[in-house]
Amino acid sequence: MIRYFTAGESHGPALSAIVEGMPAGVPISSEEINAQLARRQQGHGRGGRMKIETDKAEVLSGIRFGKTIGSPIALVIKNRDWENWTSTMAQFEKPDEEITKITIPRPGHADLAGRIKYGFDDIRPVIERSSARETAARVAAGALSKAFLKTLGVEIGSYISAIGPAAEPSANPQLTELLSQGAEAVSTQADISPVRMIDKTTEAAALAAIDAAKESGDTLGGIIEIFITGVPPGFGSYVQHDRRLDAALAAAIISIQAIKGVEIGSAFDNAGKPGSQVHDEFHLITEHGIVRKTNRAGGLEGSMSSGQVIHLRAAMKPISSLVTPLLSFDIESLQPTLSRFERSDTCAVPAAGVVAEAVVAPVIANALLEKLGGDHLDEIQKRLALYRENIRNTFFT
Repeated sequence: MIRYFTAGESHGPALSAIVEGMPAGVPISSEEINAQLARRQQGHGRGGRMKIETDKAEVLSGIRFGKTIGSPIALVIKNRDWENWTSTMAQFEKPDEEITKITIPRPGHADLAGRIKYGFDDIRPVIERSSARETAARVAAGALSKAFLKTLGVEIGSYISAIGPAAEPSANPQLTELLSQGAEAVSTQADISPVRMIDKTTEAAALAAIDAAKESGDTLGGIIEIFITGVPPGFGSYVQHDRRLDAALAAAIISIQAIKGVEIGSAFDNAGKPGSQVHDEFHLITEHGIVRKTNRAGGLEGSMSSGQVIHLRAAMKPISSLVTPLLSFDIESLQPTLSRFERSDTCAVPAAGVVAEAVVAPVIANALLEKLGGDHLDEIQKRLALYRENIRNTFFT
């Protein structure tokens, strides 16, 4: 099974990731990994840090001649901004110059709870590790699973349906056509937009909203739509809580910094309707096998994949670090004061969509490996082909 760990601070020397459990024989190129990192850095509303960094991953192990070899894959992404923080973030020798302590927590961030939990007298260590800069390492790690899944006909894509007050009025009519080409077609279309939107009217409204928020020193959140195509029915399991595919996908997405809600299909809309208007009926058509006219369940039934497109939605809150500060207090004096500003973005929703693609990839890959097993791509491909053939023979003849 695939698992990964990340390490590194926002302004430390580098971010790193170790990916364990990747099958052997999966073709990987540095261009594939770095293309995902470049996508994460894009988007109207990003802050000054993106002008400093040009994220590229260095692979230290686990790949030979462009293919995985079954051993742990180590990735390193150097922080170019480290040269400006060598004193503040020195690992060993404490610098001679005085380093200003941060004692004013930002509402909505990990600042206060993190300081209390770890017993710091300075909020800086909390800021450094809780920062969304860490997601660069997750995107690099997730790129490996995305490449693995693509060799099996499984694709992951995303787009942004809302930023602040700018939201699509209804389901986007272009989606059906794009999804028929695979989920990556959704991302390809979305990546053309500076806010990763498909609807041009909504895009214009989002750009204006971000500019207005920046002008007023505020921030904006939004809604991310994630799609996974090519997943056969029966991945995941209902027999134990920790094998439920919907739970694992929701956990992966909610683990992304600033994500506060996850929806599967049209779950919240479904909650206000009777069952007769919610569940996806089966239509048995001889030449096409099992067909459904709706996908309100988002491709997941009984905690398993249904064979339809998996559709997830994520709600991202506005970023916590505001140029126009909110009320806070000084931990040392216990006196009320305005919050402090840590260099940040006005809106990072477009980038969060790329992160969401990355974090769900290992979840889907593990559901596949749990069902099929295998240590080399060749045997996994053969087992998946046999599984698909068995399904066709059972229902499509």
